[in-house]
Amino acid sequence: MMLPTQVHLLLVFTLTGRLLRVMGSPLVMDPNSICRRSKPSGGANNELCQTQPEIIQEVAKGARLGMRECQHQFRHHRWNCTGHGKNLGKILQQDIRETAFVNGIMAAGVLHAVTRACSQGDLLQCGCVPSSSGGLNEKAMLSPNPALQDQHWEWGGCGDDVDFGYKISRQFLDTRKRKGISDIRSLIDLHNNEAGRLAVKTNMRTECKCHGLSGSCTLRSCWRKLPLFRQVGNHLMQSFQMAVRVMGANDGKSLVPLDGDVPPLGAHSLIYSDESPDFCIANRRTGSEGTRGRVCNGTGTAPGACDWLCCNKGHTEHTLEYEENCHCQFQYCCVVQCERCAVRKEVSICL
Repeated sequence: MMLPTQVHLLLVFTLTGRLLRVMGSPLVMDPNSICRRSKPSGGANNELCQTQPEIIQEVAKGARLGMRECQHQFRHHRWNCTGHGKNLGKILQQDIRETAFVNGIMAAGVLHAVTRACSQGDLLQCGCVPSSSGGLNEKAMLSPNPALQDQHWEWGGCGDDVDFGYKISRQFLDTRKRKGISDIRSLIDLHNNEAGRLAVKTNMRTECKCHGLSGSCTLRSCWRKLPLFRQVGNHLMQSFQMAVRVMGANDGKSLVPLDGDVPPLGAHSLIYSDESPDFCIANRRTGSEGTRGRVCNGTGTAPGACDWLCCNKGHTEHTLEYEENCHCQFQYCCVVQCERCAVRKEVSICL
């Protein structure tokens, strides 16, 4: 598995307006790569590349953020959101639920990174959200703290400008559909992109600060802040586990669940149209690298367990020996000193 600092990622965005295309070798998700692959589509993306490169920097950070979270969420799964050569590209060319998750987490990552850059003052095009006025019912509804319903509070502080991040995420990641054509893949991609962005917006949290004499809290000023991106990843992982298989409707412009007993599609659902391969065995056609050599843990059928992860092909025990910091102590002033200790660890490896 590649380290986060070695993000040589092959992302397949074959439709116009995507961040990257799969080429003959892995691509680093950097601003230059994004802009080179935006040129064929022209329009607003080209203009941003030429006049506002700082936004492209944040788009690239968001893409890396999304892929790191994908690797975390799938670390115990047979497909662990990594790939070498063209394998990752081949997986993402399929319209499977893993592709749905990647599209969602990438759209969320770009939104999150751009919005955070706005709040930190790294982008001049945006900043804090202006204070909003509204009735108490609206405020109480938005606040996760029921106690606030009985107290007077006002919008204030520095709210995160999630709407600007949303706009940039849509601009770079949403498919530009051709007039009169609505293919199923485009509709699915657009839906999953939006589900990723909604995962950020619906997990926004309200932060408040007390004001009053002698530390009392007679008045609170509150503002909306981004969620931790791990929360967004957890939200989308739940959506992945409940992903809905769809097909094109008779009108050719919409999607419906393949299973007629499933409720109508919600905006937060991740959707797909093809079943996933089992990822047990390396397969060049599907891009599967198999699970041979993966580290597993324990027995059972849960993700990460040896029987499940190794696809019942068995596993072997190995002893890893390495050094790590230990017995760390804080030394006045401001230095932490550690010893190096030898560590032996027993691990199970899939055959």
